[in-house]
Amino acid sequence: MIYLDYQATTPLAPEAREAMLPWLGGPEGFGYANPHSAHRPGRAAAAAVEVAREQVAALLPAGGRVVFTSGATEAINLAILGRPERNGRLLVSPIEHAAVLDTARASGSPVDWLAVDGEGLADAEAPIAPGTDLVCLMQVNNEIGTIQPVAQMAARAHAAGALLLCDAVQGAGKLAAPAGADLIALSAHKLYGPKGIGALWVRDGVELGPLLHGGGQEGGLRSGTLSPALCAGFGAAAALCISLRESDAQHVESLWTTARALLPHWQLNGSASQRWHGNLNLRLPGLDVARLMSDCRDIAFSAGSACASGSGRPSHVLHALGLGSTDTKSSIRLGFGRYTDAGEFAGALQRLDAAAVAQTT
Repeated sequence: MIYLDYQATTPLAPEAREAMLPWLGGPEGFGYANPHSAHRPGRAAAAAVEVAREQVAALLPAGGRVVFTSGATEAINLAILGRPERNGRLLVSPIEHAAVLDTARASGSPVDWLAVDGEGLADAEAPIAPGTDLVCLMQVNNEIGTIQPVAQMAARAHAAGALLLCDAVQGAGKLAAPAGADLIALSAHKLYGPKGIGALWVRDGVELGPLLHGGGQEGGLRSGTLSPALCAGFGAAAALCISLRESDAQHVESLWTTARALLPHWQLNGSASQRWHGNLNLRLPGLDVARLMSDCRDIAFSAGSACASGSGRPSHVLHALGLGSTDTKSSIRLGFGRYTDAGEFAGALQRLDAAAVAQTT
């Protein structure tokens, strides 16, 4: 199997797995201790959690705190539903992940939609309605890879008296932290860490109320017993992203160049310049994506967001770009990164291209 679905999840880094193992141990090692217990094994587990917190924080701006959550979805819910002014308006990009869109709709707050152009880029000059207290704009779109103007939007949000929430799931560990954001959501399994853990970065001075009540963990903002193993894996993956950022970027750029050379007649969805090059979203008129997946069963790629792949609905992201249902249904997403083998990658693209061309000619 050749894996080309890095936007859905990334392979677990061996270093992250190794960091987790001591905290998954049997009775002899006390690695299973509760990090919120006061005894010695508990304090050791708590220390591992705090090391991981510092490692994750190194991906993010100074002047804030990292709150561990079960994933980015919970982090986004905490940011939107935990804000003090629940009667305020929300300004939301229509190409956000469903975790943002559905939470915004469920919040009960009035929602305004931020304009997006045909390149898949949000309009950083769009008006912000009076009474808006939170703007939601992701760093890198999960379906088409476009890099959004977060810094510009954050400056305008602050001038209007609003905060900015940035879903940085696809950019964290690959790009610099989104400048100006007040709340940043992360997911470990999108940066070579384990599933089941994420984080919300909260800028100093920003107040939120908890969604989960209980033991008052995470500074009272997120009750529940933390997993030292998941935290350690997240932290190790974050640290590895920092140390390998340059080589990872060079590898991804090389793969992108290969893909564009091998697939010249496919049409690119989204901006050609303002995008993360580990995400290649393409369309080919007349393509039956389901048939292509069947013809190339040993190549794992996507027709869009993995979180919505079973819904049968056309991509809301491609629709926001102005593409009709025919174009959205003839689009595929190829995701690649650190562990993608260049030779296997080229061979997979050639096979996908040959199968697609056979369909459409």
